[in-house]
Amino acid sequence: MKELSRIASAVEASPTLAVDALAKQLIEEGKNVISFGVGEPDFDTPEHIKQVAVKAIAAGKTKYTPAAGLMPLREAIAKRLELDMGVKYAPTDIVVASGAKHNVYLTLQALINPGDEVIVPAPYWVTYCEAVKMAGGVPVVIETGEAQDFKVTPDQLRAAITDKTKLFLINNPSNPTGMLYTKEELEAVAAVCVEHDLYILSDEIYYHLVYEGTFVSVASLGEAVKERTILVNGVSKGYAMTGWRIGYTASNPKIAKVMANYVSHSTSAPATMSQIASVEALTADQGTVYAMVAEFKKRRDYICERINAMDGVSCRIPQGAFYVMMNIEALIGKTLGGKLIETGDDFATAFLEQYQVATVPGRGFGAPNFVRLSYATSMENIAEGMNRLEQFLKG
Repeated sequence: MKELSRIASAVEASPTLAVDALAKQLIEEGKNVISFGVGEPDFDTPEHIKQVAVKAIAAGKTKYTPAAGLMPLREAIAKRLELDMGVKYAPTDIVVASGAKHNVYLTLQALINPGDEVIVPAPYWVTYCEAVKMAGGVPVVIETGEAQDFKVTPDQLRAAITDKTKLFLINNPSNPTGMLYTKEELEAVAAVCVEHDLYILSDEIYYHLVYEGTFVSVASLGEAVKERTILVNGVSKGYAMTGWRIGYTASNPKIAKVMANYVSHSTSAPATMSQIASVEALTADQGTVYAMVAEFKKRRDYICERINAMDGVSCRIPQGAFYVMMNIEALIGKTLGGKLIETGDDFATAFLEQYQVATVPGRGFGAPNFVRLSYATSMENIAEGMNRLEQFLKG
């Protein structure tokens, strides 16, 4: 038989699958598993949004839409970007796709030629490097440390650039660290990108979920930056609409046209009723968003206080998103519950096996001596999970 695609074969499975499979097995066995792994709000989609979708279905609005999305949705997105971020895009600059992850994929497909390099700061979301490989590109990882709040510096960025560099990828606020770039920090790295004529893929899906500081969109930093920037966003995190699968990009018209063509020959547009519901999410009163953010902040404050009060683990306090990167470096080489801890994978497996608490090993994010905890779960679950963590750390 002829060989499989070399590009497809180079894409690696998520390193978190083993722990996830074990968690599901324990649940099937009737164990009381507490999960800090899920990257989605535990809140229900607001009722007013759901009702708009129900009415759309009842009214027969179930047919195909234009490949790049319904024009009312693209208009609503453009208006929301202007209101929230101060950036102006024409509705035709917006391309709607099946979730922000799909938009990351589309952006890379539109921009990357085989061998092009894409700079990805670590810790990074698990899909970024694999999506770069799927486009035939080469991910170039910049290590950022806890001491610099997991944020890349302009000197680090400049040192990583070669004549093959095409794009710089930034996630702000970050999954998995929850860190938020200041305007000054963004201006510094954006200036390097303009200087070297690089594109910027700015994943801003968590921009609603900010607890300290002020969110600044890269595209708001001037026309030279905006022209090179592809904003990726969606309704999943801020509106608790993960399963509705609506993401979008905002970019210059040339890039938007290429992505729209790509959508038309691959998935076509997302579900019509999901698009109509998303118009409601973006244009209606935003009170449900603010209420969710306030609750997430309470959970963040609690989980960080508990972690930082324990021996052997610590965490930076995230400014956004709903994740904590827990540092376990002090545990490396020690034994917990009879298991030698050499990496975050060992920690996550032992914690799950012995105390039925699911976390995500940091290796998949480029941070092997960390584990990620999502606080997108109830305060009751967080409290019980922290109690179990205290017991686990006692060895």
